[in-house]
Amino acid sequence: MELGRVGIWTFALDMQPGEKAREAAGEIEALGYSAIWIPEAMGREAMTNAALLLSGTKKAVIATGIASIWARDAMACAAAQKTLCEAYAGRFLLGLGVSHAPMVAVRGRQYDRPLTAMRQYLDAMDSAPFMAVPPKETPKRVLAALHPKMLELARERANGSHTYFVPPEHTAWAREQLGPNAILAVEQTVVLETDPQQAREIARRFMAVYLGLPNYVRNLLRLGFTEEDVAGGGSDRLVDAIVAWGDEASIRRRVQAHLDAGASHVCIQVLDRDPRALPMPQWKRLADALL
Repeated sequence: MELGRVGIWTFALDMQPGEKAREAAGEIEALGYSAIWIPEAMGREAMTNAALLLSGTKKAVIATGIASIWARDAMACAAAQKTLCEAYAGRFLLGLGVSHAPMVAVRGRQYDRPLTAMRQYLDAMDSAPFMAVPPKETPKRVLAALHPKMLELARERANGSHTYFVPPEHTAWAREQLGPNAILAVEQTVVLETDPQQAREIARRFMAVYLGLPNYVRNLLRLGFTEEDVAGGGSDRLVDAIVAWGDEASIRRRVQAHLDAGASHVCIQVLDRDPRALPMPQWKRLADALL
């Protein structure tokens, strides 16, 4: 699997009709990005969405960031992963996570003992029967992990971790937990805007959702941010640590900071003033700077 150093993480493809999303994935690949990461929240279902985007690309890795363990049973997840890995050899990466209590509640499920739930889910995936043509190579998976115990599970039971909403300091620490050879794919949110007030306004609008989720807040507090930092939409210090803003050179420095800290791959999430817009112009500008 050629995951490469820099990819795209985006909600924006969910905001497009299926055919437009497929075409956009091909354009992202043509720009030189090696991977496209897609979410699973309250938009498209992750596995069918991955198949849609794989059909519109030729070489890029399509990765789920993340597929929720509450969205399908482990046997169905294992079968979907093997189906995609057989059909598109070396091009599908399963990012798997426990999501968050409010999102799990929307599904009518109970968010309880997430670490145990993940461990049991991986056990069930690994023992699930599959009576179709298997992939030639063992499929790869990464776990969404911010905290020590989930990172330990990612080291033991997966090929690494996908981290989200983190500064480079977390990346350095996560690399220590995972060891030298694991995948460490880090999401980095960016705003191509040099005016501090405007850039932070866009960033805070994005960050508001995550600052309401306990998993992310606990991680920030563990990293040394304060209750004051996470209150009121986030302090300037926190906003600047989580969202890289400025010109292309500024974005490049932040991506390099994650790579220097131990990331094996950085997937950039570009924020536009219009959260429903397809930020193809920004992806093109950043391709020249990052690739």
